[in-house]
Amino acid sequence: MSFAVHPEQHAPGEPAVVPGAAAPAAPAAPPVSSAETVPAAPWWAPIERTLAGHLLASVADVPLSIVLPNGDEVGGGATRPPIARLRVADHGTLLGLLGPDSELNFGDAYADGRLVIEGDLLGLLVAAIRAPGHGWLARAGSWWRWIRRRGNSLTRARANARHHYDLGNDFYRLWLDREMVYTCAYFPTPTATLDDAQVAKMEHVARKLRLRPGERVLEAGCGWGALALHLARHHGVTVRACNVSAEQIAWARERARAEGLADRVEFVDDDYRNLAGTCDAFVSVGMLEHVGPEHYQDLCRVIDRTLAPHGRGLLHSIGRNRPIEFGPFVARRIFPGAYPPTLREMVGLLEPADLSVLDVENLRLHYARTLEHWLGRFEAHRDEIARRFDERFVRMWRLYLAGSIASFRAGSLQLFQVLFARGSSNDVAWTREDLYRP
Repeated sequence: MSFAVHPEQHAPGEPAVVPGAAAPAAPAAPPVSSAETVPAAPWWAPIERTLAGHLLASVADVPLSIVLPNGDEVGGGATRPPIARLRVADHGTLLGLLGPDSELNFGDAYADGRLVIEGDLLGLLVAAIRAPGHGWLARAGSWWRWIRRRGNSLTRARANARHHYDLGNDFYRLWLDREMVYTCAYFPTPTATLDDAQVAKMEHVARKLRLRPGERVLEAGCGWGALALHLARHHGVTVRACNVSAEQIAWARERARAEGLADRVEFVDDDYRNLAGTCDAFVSVGMLEHVGPEHYQDLCRVIDRTLAPHGRGLLHSIGRNRPIEFGPFVARRIFPGAYPPTLREMVGLLEPADLSVLDVENLRLHYARTLEHWLGRFEAHRDEIARRFDERFVRMWRLYLAGSIASFRAGSLQLFQVLFARGSSNDVAWTREDLYRP
């Protein structure tokens, strides 16, 4: 599935350009009399062309062209037609695309409408991520963001959650599945619907944990409560689930009450570090990204003090193959305080409690497919979202969703599920048959 730039992505006052369509004809220039002279190009025009050339050279393998503020186009050509054009509003925006803050400036300029992308936005982002040189630039920027990183204290973690998850339940309801699951789905077949794939993901998690009726489950970071309710409804367990998003907790509690599950599922408005009690299974889906490496041992201590001797657990998280922070646009505008762990970091988190890793699965392409569905649904409701927020918000979130698809397609991001148990427990699956039986 491919998402090209939609007609509404043009800058205010400019004609929309639909991929594959001929560009709109430029208005005819008035005749020039013999007494008139054509005005000379401004003195800064050669400088802008030079800057555009440097920018194109930095992503030499990406087929794109740049349209300068005066209308001149740099790059492209008949032998290598661009998959996208970057139409730059002013030389300040162009200058911002070079240098250490280029990724953040790119995102902000796109959100502001100062940078318009005509053509295949998703293809452009995939090509840019895969371009030679992207890796060392990303690692250098990641190192600098690591130096400036602030830990996710109890107060800051709640503030970070409000920034993203408290945008309004009605907003997320527009483009998530019917169960309101905001994590990677599991597609048993490539043609499965998003609704079916999210249910399949929750069942996939339940089967990995080998849940039995009457068992107790602790869930750290429960979103809108879909997984906790699924486990109680279909597997006969009791669940205590925590979250620091007030809007999500309110939604989850109302669902539990409406479905008659309030006596079996408790939703707690609290941080994972305050979880107490004993559980047969510990599960966290999509929260580890918000913990931060400086607090991995806090999470380990929670697991160790709550998991029964025969207990099992599962961590599900966006990750990396190498330690690299999220890019500055995502880190500053979308998910403040977030960090995608490597598999080594996830496994290392479990070591102090002598927890044994039983199974590791990478669902990277499943997350790319999930995001494709989300972006399609987001675009279907873009007018309503623009009325609710504004056009800048629409462009910012379009770039976030499209950039996430590109990152999973290009292998820059991974999706790890790590199943574990107490090191001394023999109450573990003999084979993987339970996962795939009808």
